[in-house]
Amino acid sequence: MDSFDRHILRILQQDGRISNQQLAGEVGLSAAACWRRVKALEDKHVIRKYAALIDADAVQQGLCVLVMVSLLRHSVDHTKAFEEAMKGCEEVLQCYAVTGNADFMLRVVLSDIKAYDQFLNEKVFPLEGISQVHSNFSLREIKSETALKV
Repeated sequence: MDSFDRHILRILQQDGRISNQQLAGEVGLSAAACWRRVKALEDKHVIRKYAALIDADAVQQGLCVLVMVSLLRHSVDHTKAFEEAMKGCEEVLQCYAVTGNADFMLRVVLSDIKAYDQFLNEKVFPLEGISQVHSNFSLREIKSETALKV
């Protein structure tokens, strides 16, 4: 990855809807060369996807919960089952395998506490191998960025 690719990535992280012509002008490449570079970055999965960032409160999804989940045992079956279950939950925006006092950390976004209770009772607690679930409710968002330093 060279300086042109990095410049392309910085611009696309700020404006994923920029036209190829405008992007090429800002980077200092021809439109064709810029398109080839963007396509190569997509093909290599450096650019994973394009998305619109939506204000959660505007769509009545203002409850953000950081959930720490511990498993009873670190068996491959329980771990795999938990990971697959979380991949299928639209409320779970991020799921990380972590070190420390828990095995997984989730960022769950929902409408309200009732929806969170339902999420736990229907999608987390029924899973085999769950030992503990600790919930931390976000009071307010201080910083939320999506752009990586490239």
